[in-house]
Amino acid sequence: MTTEHNTPDTCDHLLLDNQVCFALHSTSLMMTKVYKPLLQALGLTYPQYLAMMVLWERDGLTVGEISTRLLTDPGSLTPLLKRLEAEGLLSRTRSREDERVVIVELTEQGRALRDKARGIPQCILAASGSTVERLQKLQRELQDLRAHLQDSL
Repeated sequence: MTTEHNTPDTCDHLLLDNQVCFALHSTSLMMTKVYKPLLQALGLTYPQYLAMMVLWERDGLTVGEISTRLLTDPGSLTPLLKRLEAEGLLSRTRSREDERVVIVELTEQGRALRDKARGIPQCILAASGSTVERLQKLQRELQDLRAHLQDSL
């Protein structure tokens, strides 16, 4: 006699290892672990590093623009930016046109940190055991997946 929880038709799709979401989640956890010692050398956490990368790309953004770029809400970003400001890496000032808008700019120390971070992508590439081309293809596929998921909301 076969019970419902033993039949392949009803349970294979519920096995943890068959879930794309778990593959993404567990890979993200491993990626963050690989980044941790590299970022500790810079005095940054992984979320802080992401925010700094946004500002290294384009300085002088609003909190809203940074949160949009990072796909997060401004409320959760503010404490992170306050910590980076306390570390002397950026400044936050209210817009003269609209005081509700906060503009974030790198300090000299924040800009200098970019040079110290230049070797991180190569370290991640080495840890991945992959090639640049393969990782770029994976990145495009993940971006497509993210876009489809966003469209489904």
